[in-house]
Amino acid sequence: MHTHSLEPWTHSHTFLGARHDRHARRTRAVVALTAAMMVGEIVGGTWFGSMALVADGWHMSTHAAALGIAALAYHFARRHADDPRFSFGTGKFGDLAAFASAILLGLIALLIGAESLDRLLHPVAIGFGQAIPIAVLGLAVNVASVWLLHDDHHDHDAAHGGHGHGGHSHSGHSHGGHRGHAHGGHDANFRAAYVHVLADALTSVLAIAALLGGRYLGLAWLDPAMGLVGTVVILAWSWSLLRTAGLVLLDARPSPAATREIRERLETGGDRVSDLHLWQVGPGHRAAVIALVSDDPQPPAHYKARLAGLRGLSHVTVEVQPCPGHTAET
Repeated sequence: MHTHSLEPWTHSHTFLGARHDRHARRTRAVVALTAAMMVGEIVGGTWFGSMALVADGWHMSTHAAALGIAALAYHFARRHADDPRFSFGTGKFGDLAAFASAILLGLIALLIGAESLDRLLHPVAIGFGQAIPIAVLGLAVNVASVWLLHDDHHDHDAAHGGHGHGGHSHSGHSHGGHRGHAHGGHDANFRAAYVHVLADALTSVLAIAALLGGRYLGLAWLDPAMGLVGTVVILAWSWSLLRTAGLVLLDARPSPAATREIRERLETGGDRVSDLHLWQVGPGHRAAVIALVSDDPQPPAHYKARLAGLRGLSHVTVEVQPCPGHTAET
């Protein structure tokens, strides 16, 4: 038996987002900023006897914890990118972190809602003069964090280019080769961090509006009422994030359009797709396992060539079977 090098047919399974390291740096910066503000509020509130300041500091600590999870996910995904224990790499660590962050965000919203409802039913005296500057300072920190994390969070990460692996058998796989912006290729971990600071900014804006209304218009009920508005909005954001990350973790099909395009490219002549699995393995990266039945079976490289140019298709495995009554090429 001849011994051949497998190097031309092997490849990396590093499916990290195209801006993984940049997003990691920005997330760490926001963690530091949020943690500093949190410590300042808790220490300052304790020193000056302001319960409002202490409460806001502990509220900010929950966001700091969620942002810390995001930062750790970036670190872990990069550190273990080539770990063979992870069959399709660590590209989905961000989705796992985003799912955890979404749960934390939902809990934060419920706590804000419970506190607001209690304040609405049992009003307490509010030190408007002291609370307004605190809320403005908190908003300034939140705006800086939003700016750091806004970046291109609506953009889709580009899939890394690669090379195809053919061979002379009727099953095989390929890696990369399709460069472009992938639908659904956004960095869920970065989006989760962004939503957290956006939620904090929203609560600051609502708090400032309520405090101004309370101080100058005598509408003290505005403070808890705005808290309830914030609860509803943040819960909606949390559910959206939870659903998006959950679908990726469960290997849900990215989109019917993507599956349809693969079928249209492969089902020509006597070739028919008998089985097709398409799922996301990282930001901007998708994997596909395809089974074909053909009147005239060709090598896998022939079918992979038909898929060239499809956005974000980074890992493809093709199996070809001859139609009953036909013999496969040798």
